[in-house]
Amino acid sequence: MATSTDDASPRDRLLDAAMELFYRDGVSLGVEALCRAAGVSKRSMYQLFGGKDDVLAASLERRMPAYGQRFGLGTQGPRAPREQILYVFEQLEQASTEEGYRGCPFLSALVELKDPAHPASVVALRAKAALTGAFREQAERGGAHDPDLLARQLTLVFDGASARAGAGAETLQGLTTSTATALLDAAGVT
Repeated sequence: MATSTDDASPRDRLLDAAMELFYRDGVSLGVEALCRAAGVSKRSMYQLFGGKDDVLAASLERRMPAYGQRFGLGTQGPRAPREQILYVFEQLEQASTEEGYRGCPFLSALVELKDPAHPASVVALRAKAALTGAFREQAERGGAHDPDLLARQLTLVFDGASARAGAGAETLQGLTTSTATALLDAAGVT
């Protein structure tokens, strides 16, 4: 496990451990295992967070910037809208080949928790809405006939592909980019 340095704060050690363990082992991970991995007492954890649910939510919140950066979300870089959307799927295909890939961490949390009001679900739903929003923005810029529908379709492909690859049921190489290309063509995105 990639742990924080010894001089990291207990809060940082908890969040670092939570990011890794909840992603790898699921949200049912116990408080004791989390605290042991972080090198933090349960008492300290409860002083820093209201409970495990709050640690999970904070760990997902902490993951959002790097996740968005990896997929180029929220950037108005040099890519044309179509290229930017396809870039997201190229990155998904690449991520799915990395050791320890378990799918989208936000979708995983939503599926496991099954409660949209859970603090971690609120964060995960916001992350998924940001993905759909980024797709919608690029679809509008690219002249899609129905940007909202296209954004939802692209999110569906992204989530379905990441879930299947994360479960080891599918290899994504070339699959998501070709599917996204077909959707972009049908929507008239240039």
